[in-house]
Amino acid sequence: MKIGLQIPSFTWPGGAAAIGPTLAQITETADAVGFDSLWVMDHFYQIRGVGQPEEPMLEGWSALAFMAAHSKKATLGLMVGGVHYRQAGMWAKAATTLDVLSGGRAIFGIGAAWNEEESHGLGFPMPPLGVRFEMLEETLQICLGMWRDERGSEAAFDGAHYQAARLLNSPQAISKPHPRILIGGGGEQKTLRLVAKYADGCNIFGGPDQLTHKFGVLRERCAEIGRPFEEIERTNLQTVDLSKESVAQVVERFGTLAEVGVQHVIFNLAGVSDVRNLETIGRDLLPQIRVLEPKAL
Repeated sequence: MKIGLQIPSFTWPGGAAAIGPTLAQITETADAVGFDSLWVMDHFYQIRGVGQPEEPMLEGWSALAFMAAHSKKATLGLMVGGVHYRQAGMWAKAATTLDVLSGGRAIFGIGAAWNEEESHGLGFPMPPLGVRFEMLEETLQICLGMWRDERGSEAAFDGAHYQAARLLNSPQAISKPHPRILIGGGGEQKTLRLVAKYADGCNIFGGPDQLTHKFGVLRERCAEIGRPFEEIERTNLQTVDLSKESVAQVVERFGTLAEVGVQHVIFNLAGVSDVRNLETIGRDLLPQIRVLEPKAL
């Protein structure tokens, strides 16, 4: 099983001036102890369930670029990008930039988004959900066009929501054939169809029963288009707090996820700003998680 760290909060001791040094230390430590991937959210206000809207939040691509400079091995991605926050071509260009500057470690995480509060607060137009799904598919098509061949495509794109005259992308991404695409969400009629058609990975919320069902639906969506289900990496987001749960309990919980087919577990870590907690995770937990064998579905 692969292991990822998501950093959902920047409310750390020392205020704004300490965010950069703290994030650098977290990134360097997580990379050194063996995390396979590092993630930040694509939000501009802090989200419910994590904190208050007024708490510190960094723009995602900028944070990932900073983290790329403080890591060597881990892949880097948004968990996950909100499609309406950027124009389609900018999504490809931002992911390509991260991929080039990190030496081929970018993951292109994207979804249909949900946060109306920050969208309305900062003036991002937020179309209805059905329209955002249409925008998501067109964005994926444009990105794949820009990641084609040595410098993208000369062809124009004429969609319902986006029009582009020339899908030029120079420099081209280092990852081949392109940065891995991860689509977040478990909607059975739209999201998982897009996963089957375009993605290299999915991130689906929920526990073992829900995941078993959603992975079964994803297999059906893949069969509908004739794509091997096994090509798509199955990820799940969790939280670890060693003040409330023992290492053995976390291993058991993640083992249950492996039994239903999760291949890459990504988790938020309580107290992550104290890198001694990351060192403990690296020493006591990661070796036991890494040997878990995800069930073949």
